[in-house]
Amino acid sequence: MKLKRAGAALSLVAILVLAGICVSLNSSSIGQEEVPEVPVRLNEVIANDTADIPGLRGMDAAIEKYMAYWRLRGVSLSIMRNDSLLLSRGYGWADKEKGVEMSPACIMRVASVSKLLTATAIMKLQEAGRLHLKDTVFGPSGILRDTTYTSVMKDPLYNLITVEDLLRHKGGFTASGGDPMFSTRTIMIQNHLDTPPDNIELMRIYLRRRLRFRPGTSQYYSNFGYLLLSKIVEEVSGLDYETYMRDSVLVPAGCFDMHIAHNYYEERYPGEVKYYNGADTLLVEEFNNSGRLVERCYGGSDIRSLSGAGAWVTSTPELARFVASIDGRPEVPDIISRESVAAMTEWFDPETYSLGWNDTKPTGEWTRTGTLSGTSALVKYYPDGECWIMVTNTSTWKGPGFTNYTASLFKRLRERYSAALPVRDLFHEQPNDN
Repeated sequence: MKLKRAGAALSLVAILVLAGICVSLNSSSIGQEEVPEVPVRLNEVIANDTADIPGLRGMDAAIEKYMAYWRLRGVSLSIMRNDSLLLSRGYGWADKEKGVEMSPACIMRVASVSKLLTATAIMKLQEAGRLHLKDTVFGPSGILRDTTYTSVMKDPLYNLITVEDLLRHKGGFTASGGDPMFSTRTIMIQNHLDTPPDNIELMRIYLRRRLRFRPGTSQYYSNFGYLLLSKIVEEVSGLDYETYMRDSVLVPAGCFDMHIAHNYYEERYPGEVKYYNGADTLLVEEFNNSGRLVERCYGGSDIRSLSGAGAWVTSTPELARFVASIDGRPEVPDIISRESVAAMTEWFDPETYSLGWNDTKPTGEWTRTGTLSGTSALVKYYPDGECWIMVTNTSTWKGPGFTNYTASLFKRLRERYSAALPVRDLFHEQPNDN
């Protein structure tokens, strides 16, 4: 559905707010006589579908049972088929203490799903001729050849790292001594810092270390490698990472409400949920070495500094729209070429990471996961064209392993309810809530 007048948009927002559900509104759309003919701003118009869809009552019950078992406060689920958004629902609470129910318009941290966005940016820059995956990152002809980085390096193996090595977690970095993206307090203490290092200072500290293996010869999942990719985006584009992503990746994909996360509840974006740790989680020392004890999901780590490695917040409908823009299907125009889609989803062997995706199988099944304290995210793209996305606002004691259980849930639900999904496209129309 296209809203023709700002008054209609405001009325819709008022209804959503009164209903006690999340809504995120871009103020630039207010006060205009006509809404431009651009892709629908999903988070401004989409709401929980209250219509009784025959055959799906059991699915809702199964999800609520799953939430109860894992003690999840809130869940957002979006299901897409052949680039059409069929279903988008919120379950439970976005912010229980404030009485805000979860809705598909709520935005949440999606942790390492952020890597899929960053990888897409790299592919776009390659298509524009600004870099190549085989380009070296450091060294005399490297992308980051500034003495800011090279002056601290003692290991000549750094000069061998390529952009593709970073994308595939083959850069030579490991978590020996702790993941630098989650060890801010330790780094501050070891380096006698009074304030947390910014990303450039963190890079200078970490690049003093020797690599743990020769680049390209092995692999180890590395958040730091994707931080370097975020810096590469900035260096090559001449823009800060978030600005390039917004202007050249997200808005062209029809995603208008994606942002780099903040660290604290008081800093949350309009429409952003409250995050919850597991019931038995203890308070931890604040990442900035203040000495305060805080909830792990609000100050335990410097989430914002994760940048393109894990800092994005988004809604599940917009995340589905993004996937539709990089999947090679014709129904939603892709923002990258067919060759780039093929490169990102190419399968080599079970041990090789895909570009941005965790895993892409030769059957056409693609997986991207993300876990942080207070959230878990799973994107599953299936060979039959269905894509299921679930994001929670609650930690579980299983940590990253929790997404395996969600994948099993998806499998059961697809077997029982895929045929009952409504034939429609919520990217362009609102559900019937009568």
